[in-house]
Amino acid sequence: MAPRWKGKAAEAKALAEPMSTIVSRLQSSLIESNSQGLLSGCSVLLAAHPEQTELFNHACFGRPIISAEKDKQWFQLSLEEALYLCSVMKCIKVVGENKCEKNDEELWRYMTSKKVGFPFLFKAYSHLRMKNWVVRAGTQYGVDFVAYRHHPALVHSEYAVLVLSDEDDNKNTRLKAWSDFHCTLRLCGSVAKTLLILHISKNGDGAIFPSSLENYCVEERIVTRWNPEQSRENQTIVQKESCKS
Repeated sequence: MAPRWKGKAAEAKALAEPMSTIVSRLQSSLIESNSQGLLSGCSVLLAAHPEQTELFNHACFGRPIISAEKDKQWFQLSLEEALYLCSVMKCIKVVGENKCEKNDEELWRYMTSKKVGFPFLFKAYSHLRMKNWVVRAGTQYGVDFVAYRHHPALVHSEYAVLVLSDEDDNKNTRLKAWSDFHCTLRLCGSVAKTLLILHISKNGDGAIFPSSLENYCVEERIVTRWNPEQSRENQTIVQKESCKS
């Protein structure tokens, strides 16, 4: 399925300013300002000055929170976004309610306790983000994430992403029955998205810590509905005969 750009100039605008460039600028700005995020339940709150606000919006990290403060804008980061900025891009620090900085292991324990399957969701999120896809929550489509080629203002999301793992193989979970596939594919088709399954395999035992994520394999699988008319060798002949009749 080809990208569906929003307007004639959208593709040119995206090519002129690649997502990798925007994210790199955000990274530099956050490092320079020694930015800190505050753990708050199942999210991380981070304050941004006006320049960073624009970069956060363009890079599609977090969601802005309405605030009365004029000199700063607060962003609510998902756990995946916060850990990606902290442990992968290394451009923010995260503190708890006591204002003490959390190290990687403390942060990991906290986040895995707050979200079921977080290790695999984070691996999938970081896998797509490092390929310069914009990744957003996919709850409204019944999937884990949706992936955009660039900013959502310029292009519609192309992929509806489901994250599966070795743990899922040993349990009766999603996509174990044909009806699960059928329902998910029908939904993806109705919203013009391709179903992308990211299957994550462990290489070894133990918990996944941010520093060892590279030891886990991600297998990408695209699932589509088969249209027999698109596979017929005599399709052209059939079409011509239909026109004649």
